[in-house]
Amino acid sequence: MTRVYDVLAKAFTQENVRTCFALLGDANMNWAARLSEQGCRMIYVRHEHCALASAMAYARKSGDVGVATVTCGPGVTQLITALPAAVRAHLPLVVFAGEAPLKSGWYNQEIDQAPLITATGAAYHRLHMPERMPVAVRDAFLQARRERRPVVIGIPFDLQARPWEGKTDLPKPSRELLPRPSPMPPHPDDVAAAAKLLAGAERVVVLAGLGAVEAGAGAACRALAARTGGLLSTTLPARGLFHDDPFCIGISGSFTPEVGLEYLKEADFVIAVGCSLAYHAGGGGQLWPKAKMLQIDIDPVAISQGQEVARHHLRADARLGVEALTAALPGRDRKWRSDAMAARIRDSKPDSHVFEIEPGLLDPRRVVEALEAALPHEWEMVNSGGHCSWFFAQMPSRPQEKFLTIREFGAIGNGISFAMGVAAARPDRTVVLFDGDGSLMMHVQELETIKRHRLNILVVVMNDGAYGSEVHKLRSEGMIEDGSVFGYCDFAGIARGFGLAGKTFKKLDDLPKAVAEFAAAGGAAVWDFHVSDKVVSPTIRRAHPHPARK
Repeated sequence: MTRVYDVLAKAFTQENVRTCFALLGDANMNWAARLSEQGCRMIYVRHEHCALASAMAYARKSGDVGVATVTCGPGVTQLITALPAAVRAHLPLVVFAGEAPLKSGWYNQEIDQAPLITATGAAYHRLHMPERMPVAVRDAFLQARRERRPVVIGIPFDLQARPWEGKTDLPKPSRELLPRPSPMPPHPDDVAAAAKLLAGAERVVVLAGLGAVEAGAGAACRALAARTGGLLSTTLPARGLFHDDPFCIGISGSFTPEVGLEYLKEADFVIAVGCSLAYHAGGGGQLWPKAKMLQIDIDPVAISQGQEVARHHLRADARLGVEALTAALPGRDRKWRSDAMAARIRDSKPDSHVFEIEPGLLDPRRVVEALEAALPHEWEMVNSGGHCSWFFAQMPSRPQEKFLTIREFGAIGNGISFAMGVAAARPDRTVVLFDGDGSLMMHVQELETIKRHRLNILVVVMNDGAYGSEVHKLRSEGMIEDGSVFGYCDFAGIARGFGLAGKTFKKLDDLPKAVAEFAAAGGAAVWDFHVSDKVVSPTIRRAHPHPARK
């Protein structure tokens, strides 16, 4: 007998769902079993948050809709931290969540799920009419693709178990209905106005974001920077787009290296290409106080995250807009670029501040330098959140297509989930997760998921025995730090307990050998680098100076 959950599973298969991140319960397990039987790869995680967070990274890396499933009630409430991040990162997701049975007068896991979900900015679809469910599933995928945000589907599990009495034909899948507009060209008047505005600039910086990456505008941005004699920079998510260009000053924003900060202060014109101009990217001009700003975007803005950003705009596809602007500029000799500048960009340390490192501990900046030199360039890199992420972002030789970070909503604890999502999207690649000890401990149980599903993930832990951001902020305020310091956990031992390889590093001499051995063996491992908690990232030093330095 065909049941509703059979047809629902077929509706997801019709949407070309090939990977689903799942944690099972009463309201989703029958549907999930049928989806698995139809050939979908199911990755069964140990926490619902991790199912959704993994689907987020999968969506970013695959360019397709990420799919996750949780049960009703407590399964849904565990999604509330990840959903706002997915909404703000514009990630298309569909979550099969189930709902409490309609026939019960009381059910222990019942909760009104819709207000919880919509409060995060995601969409919620109640599916209570079985005959319409296949179309409703299609519409959920269509909305996720078109609006680039999560859609959560709630279906009472007693309805899922009913015999199917509707049509056997499924509707056309969303990918066949989604409009495919051509890239938006700029208006000639806007190009002329932008070219006139730019003509007198002497120190230009071309700043590229994920919009430039998606539009394939990297080469066009390089050409514009060369035409103006300017420099290149990226937002954090677009890090590596210009990794091999000698005039790229790295990330713009909270993670800008020293030399980049110096040159941004000198800039008199910043061209933001496919950027949201977020606060942490310096969108309000904090890093370039002398510069005018031109934004090239299909949806340019004047206000972003509560601050005034670009006053000049060129509405266009990132690549077409940059190409048109470059063509409109007259050729002239620009003096800002020089061979000496390129050499300084190449040879400067991201952070030259001197710290006294305790015996037996490592400087996190030296750890990153050693990893940058030793790790193969074809490995996928995932940067988590927290204090350690500033250090891990300073790996300038890595191309953007091998890098992922999702930092919207400011939560730590997502790194291991993001790594699993990337590993699922790129199963033929080794994934390296760069995480902090506090972040990893939040979902350390997923090491078992990595082992069980044979995911190729190397977890690199920057272990300072503390919540790094909090301990440095408390110290800057002269407050007790008890709640932020918890000592050096034995992550290598924890890894071995989950059946993975584990190694503790208190020196860096044998790192190249360890990389070679791991590359030869494959699989998964946890490497625990014991670092000093006395090393404060430049971001924290600027925002929360120590009393002795105020």
